[in-house]
Amino acid sequence: MSDTIYALSSGALPAGVAVVRISGPHTPDVLTALCGSLPLPRQAVLRSIRNRNGDVLDQGLIFHFAAPASFTGEDCAELQVHGGRAVVNAILAELELFPGLRHAEAGEFSRRAFHNGKLDLVEIEGLADLIAAETEMQRRLAQEHSSGHLSMVYDGWARRLTHARAMIEAELDFADEDDVPGSVADRIWADMRLLKTEIEAHLDGAGVAEIIRDGLKIVIAGEPNAGKSSLLNHLARRDVAIVTDIAGTTRDILSVDLSLAGFRVQLFDTAGLRETDDRVEQEGIRRAYLSIDQADIVLLLADTPHGFAALGEDQRTKPLIRIGTKIDRSPDLWDKADADVLISTETGAGIDRLLELLVEQLPDLSGRNALSLPTRKRHVSCLKQTLSAIEMSLVQSNRGLDIQAEYLRQAGDALGRITGRVDVEDLLGVIFSEFCIGK
Repeated sequence: MSDTIYALSSGALPAGVAVVRISGPHTPDVLTALCGSLPLPRQAVLRSIRNRNGDVLDQGLIFHFAAPASFTGEDCAELQVHGGRAVVNAILAELELFPGLRHAEAGEFSRRAFHNGKLDLVEIEGLADLIAAETEMQRRLAQEHSSGHLSMVYDGWARRLTHARAMIEAELDFADEDDVPGSVADRIWADMRLLKTEIEAHLDGAGVAEIIRDGLKIVIAGEPNAGKSSLLNHLARRDVAIVTDIAGTTRDILSVDLSLAGFRVQLFDTAGLRETDDRVEQEGIRRAYLSIDQADIVLLLADTPHGFAALGEDQRTKPLIRIGTKIDRSPDLWDKADADVLISTETGAGIDRLLELLVEQLPDLSGRNALSLPTRKRHVSCLKQTLSAIEMSLVQSNRGLDIQAEYLRQAGDALGRITGRVDVEDLLGVIFSEFCIGK
């Protein structure tokens, strides 16, 4: 933490603009050496950036952020320069020559922000998700976390747990004092039961958050030549899968990511389901059934009404949409009751209706003004531990207030591990290793 670190903090080169970030105690000296003088804090100035020999490396905007009013809480600087590889490499090479400076490790800027109390773990994870967001719902969810809204929820719960423990300690230690309230049971246990209900409702949103963050898994299944690969290509708007009239062309799992109503959707094409002696095709069919087991939704395709039998009734454990295909070739073959939707990838008929059916399977977020949902397994695990400890505290009334207070302490510790309010050193390496260099 005593080193001054630097790194390219913007995207891949070449680019129109590149941002080189510096953070640490030597930042003012470095800026003075590179630019001739130290700019006023939080003001953009146009300066020439020179090496030790006085040669101009580039001209760009220079920002100085004096501690503690910076991203990391330390003295920071940003050099906004032209995004050519030679320009950036020359500046990084010059920074390397300064004593006390070193190249930042992955996620080190954010880690310093955490250690200096500028961000908590939930906000930092939200920042990582915001950078990686590909759909509108992912952006909204990440923005909710990176802005601190979810942390406010957890901090509020932590304060209630602390208050409850304080009331118990007061009754245990100062029961004879006039200013100590009466039985804590009347004052805190009702709130603890309410808190238990709130955490349970919060955990119910974990499934929605998982779909938003990781995507809805949709598997296309059916007999050979039912039009599975054609549907995948049509929805992806490009040739992802090979399409032929030869049965068994698709033998492995193909996938494509789509955005549907702001949600990420993972669409999987699978091998045709049939009996075969071909060992390679048998392996493809085995993987197809495995994908069906892991799917959120199954699109079962058939080019004839009796083709839906390819997926046996005992295997239909997932939400399923029956799709009749190739209706441009034999429109009289189908009755509307035979399938949930009839489509043709050649003409596009029925595709809009299919997309409407898929949208109906997405989580209903109407009425939600915020997306303060637990998105990671560690969030869910810590919340379950918190909930379990509160439940134990509520049912241990016959064992004394000191035992109940200990369970509330355990609940507070579990909740604190989500945001990093307690000792979470073991988590830090895992969390920050996901970051790119320069962030």
